[in-house]
Amino acid sequence: MKRLYLIYGASALAATLIAAPLSVNAQENGNRDVSGGIVRGPYETNSIGDNWFVGIGGGINMLLNDGYDVKIGPSLDVNFGKWFTPSIGMRAGYQGLNFNSVKNGNTDKYGYMYIHGDFLWNISNALSGYKETRFWNFVPYLHAGFFRSFIGSGSDFADNEFAAGAGLLHNLRITDRLDAIIDMRATVVRGSVHGSSGPAVLPSVTAGVAYDLGWPNFVRTSTVLDAVETANAEKTAILEVAILALESANAALETENMNLKKKSNDLNKTVTILQKAEASYESDLIEMQPITVYFSIGQAVLGQLELEHLDFYARNIIEKVNSDPQVSIVVMGSADSNTGTARRNQYLSEERGKYIVNLLSDKYGIDADRVIVRSEVVKAKSNPDMERAVIISFN
Repeated sequence: MKRLYLIYGASALAATLIAAPLSVNAQENGNRDVSGGIVRGPYETNSIGDNWFVGIGGGINMLLNDGYDVKIGPSLDVNFGKWFTPSIGMRAGYQGLNFNSVKNGNTDKYGYMYIHGDFLWNISNALSGYKETRFWNFVPYLHAGFFRSFIGSGSDFADNEFAAGAGLLHNLRITDRLDAIIDMRATVVRGSVHGSSGPAVLPSVTAGVAYDLGWPNFVRTSTVLDAVETANAEKTAILEVAILALESANAALETENMNLKKKSNDLNKTVTILQKAEASYESDLIEMQPITVYFSIGQAVLGQLELEHLDFYARNIIEKVNSDPQVSIVVMGSADSNTGTARRNQYLSEERGKYIVNLLSDKYGIDADRVIVRSEVVKAKSNPDMERAVIISFN
C-alpha cells in the first residue's frame, strides 16, 4: 500500500508540473505578431561558444522492482549541455548517490552512478515560439547511458548495466543567465543491479539551478531580414539615381565599343595584308637558293665579310627551312685544282663543308642531323676564286 501511495503522489506531482508551464505559456504573448499569430524561426546558427549551460541539483529517488518494498534515497544531478536551436539541445550528465531496497524486512543500501546523454526538446519554444523572457520552459527528453551499482552496507553485490528512459525538465527563469530547474526522470535498468531478476525502474525528482555560458539567446532570421529590408528601403532613392547614371554611362560605353570594333576590324585587315607580305617575302628568300660563301685561297675558315653574309642567310633563310621537317640542307664544300696538290684540295673541300656545318649547328642551333655534307675539287677554270666556296642548297 505504501508503494501505491508513492506512485499516486509522483503522478500527481508530474501532472501539476506539466500543467503549470502550459498555462504559463498560454498567458504569454510577447512573441506574437500584430495579428496574434506565433512568431517562429528560422534562427541564425549560434557560434560554437554560445548557448552552453551547466546545472546541478539534488533530490530523491526510489527503486521499483517486483518483490521489493519501496524506500526513498538521496539523489544528485550534475549536467553540462548546449542548445543548438531554441527547441533542440543535448546534454551529458551524472546522477548518483544511493538507493535503498527492502525485502522481507531487510534493507539493502546501494551506491549508484548513472552517466547519461540526453536529447532535449523544448516543447514551449516548439509550440509557442521562442521567447527569451519566458518564465517557464517545459522540456521533455530521452536519455540513455551507463549505470553502475556499488557495494552497499550489508550487501556484497555490484553490477554494471545499460540504462535508458525519459524525463521532464522544467526551466524557471530567474535572470538572463540563471534558471531554477526541476528535473523529473524515470530510468529503466535490469534488476541485476541489486541482485534481482526482471526490469527495475528508478524514478527521481531533483531541484537545483542551471547557469548559461556564452551568449544565451537566439536571433530570428526574419528579424535580420526585416532590418536589412528597412535599410534597403532608405537607400532606394539613391540606388535609383545611381541606376540612371549607370544607364547613361552604359550608352556611352556602347558607342565607344562600336568605335573600337571598327578600329579592330581595320587592324585585322592590316594584319592580314602584312601576313601575306611576310609569306611572299619568305617564299622569295627560299627561292634565292643556292647560297654561296667564299673562302680565301688555302683557307678553311671564312673571312669577316663572308661571315656577315652567312649570318644573313642563316637568320633569314636557313632557320626557316630548318623548321620544315620535310626539307634537308645540303652543304657542298669545294676547292679549285689550279693550285695545290689533289690531296690538299680534297682536304680543303671537306674541311670547308665541315666548318660551315659546325657554324650552323653551334651558332645558329640548326639540327646537324638535317644537314647533308658533300665535297668536290673543281677542275681548272679561268676564275678559280669562284670555286673556293661552300654552296648551301635545299632538298
